[in-house]
Amino acid sequence: MTMNGADALIETLVDNDVAACFANPGTSEMQFVSALDRQPGMRPVLCLFEGVATGAADGYGRMAVKPACTLLHLGPGYGNGLANLHNARRAFTPIVNVIGDHATYHRKFDAPLNSDIAAIVAPNSIWVKSAETPDEVGPLAAEAVSASYGQPGGSASLILPADCAWSPASAKGPRINPPAKATVGDGAVDDIARAMKAAAKPVLLLGSGACNEAALEAAGRIAASGVRVLTDTFIARQPRGAGRFAPDRMQYFGENALTDLAGVDLMVFVETVTPAAFFAYPERPSILVPKGARRPPWRSAARTGRRPAPPGRRVGRPRRRQCPTVQTARSGQRRPQPRRRRRRHRQAHAGPHHHLRRLGDLRPADHEPDPHRPAHDWLGLTGGAIGQGIPVAIGAAVARPDCKVLSLNGDGAAMYTVQGLWTMAREGLDITTIVFANNTYRILGIELGRTGAGRRGRRRPSC
Repeated sequence: MTMNGADALIETLVDNDVAACFANPGTSEMQFVSALDRQPGMRPVLCLFEGVATGAADGYGRMAVKPACTLLHLGPGYGNGLANLHNARRAFTPIVNVIGDHATYHRKFDAPLNSDIAAIVAPNSIWVKSAETPDEVGPLAAEAVSASYGQPGGSASLILPADCAWSPASAKGPRINPPAKATVGDGAVDDIARAMKAAAKPVLLLGSGACNEAALEAAGRIAASGVRVLTDTFIARQPRGAGRFAPDRMQYFGENALTDLAGVDLMVFVETVTPAAFFAYPERPSILVPKGARRPPWRSAARTGRRPAPPGRRVGRPRRRQCPTVQTARSGQRRPQPRRRRRRHRQAHAGPHHHLRRLGDLRPADHEPDPHRPAHDWLGLTGGAIGQGIPVAIGAAVARPDCKVLSLNGDGAAMYTVQGLWTMAREGLDITTIVFANNTYRILGIELGRTGAGRRGRRRPSC
């Protein structure tokens, strides 16, 4: 059988270890669907809504540490999946989006679904290209996979016109070697070490890229030497459980974060940026760095967003040799997060901590967010766009079929991507989905007061 552009695309993706496709296809993508049937090396996962497909690709990438692909139907299809691609962008998740388009000769007629796809996908993509001939499809697919690993990683979006998919192609694309992370120089690391040793109350703030198991082990040794370690409020994936260092997180509300950081005289950022409040509020600061807190001397342009180890970069030497403070700690020491005192709730008004403790009693032990339970991973909401929980669980379960997945959702967020339950059932995924229903839009009530907009009136939406 003669290879067409769609075959070249699928073969190239499979050769480059892209083994799952989360799809919501339409007419323009039928050649891709047929090519999927001919290639057993890629698992197709059908989704009833594009937001489920994109969120699932995010969850897959976080757990597999390699890209899945999505199959989306023209610009509006991508638009339907945009919110969870925003979350994936904030998680630096590698994803290859394949976005169908009208045939190249059909675009000029401005059919109803015609749109400027490249402009639509650009804000959430680190790479965007369109094939214009069938022979371009394979090489562009390989380029997209390479770009998705990126610095630091994200969505690569390949636009696939229908005629480029159905027309004969002479070759598939090459195999690529995923690019290595850039490094931060030893001089910067030494400067960090000296600044931390000289500070009275230093804080090390970790972003998602610094929360893998090896990085947390190193952070635990640094914490044992007297440096407080925090993570960003929203982390893409964090190993938890017994034997793993469990740092505190930055508080969500800005004033709480600054209270928690009171007295801090030095903040060092690893794979993250200067922390900012989630929203602006009247007469409250946007930047969550205490007044007077120093950022190390190598950060000469503090307001430019430069940082010692930005997302996508790693330090140049083995972590155990990076910093004198590490060398003073006992080898391999890991310190679990101290337990905070928690208010007791009556059963009728049980809070989230109560529910999580109960889940630990009812479900397998590796799913309770407790530093003393067996090893497990937490995947978090990174970009603030709701409707992520159910789709990310799908992707995680496809990436790790050997693991039980527990998906915890608010009732509002669950309704955004409730179609994902169909995919879970269809694929036979080992997922337990829990929806916490308070039957109100409570966060709106909180934010009405925080922004100074007043109390809810009779004409305002119920919250």
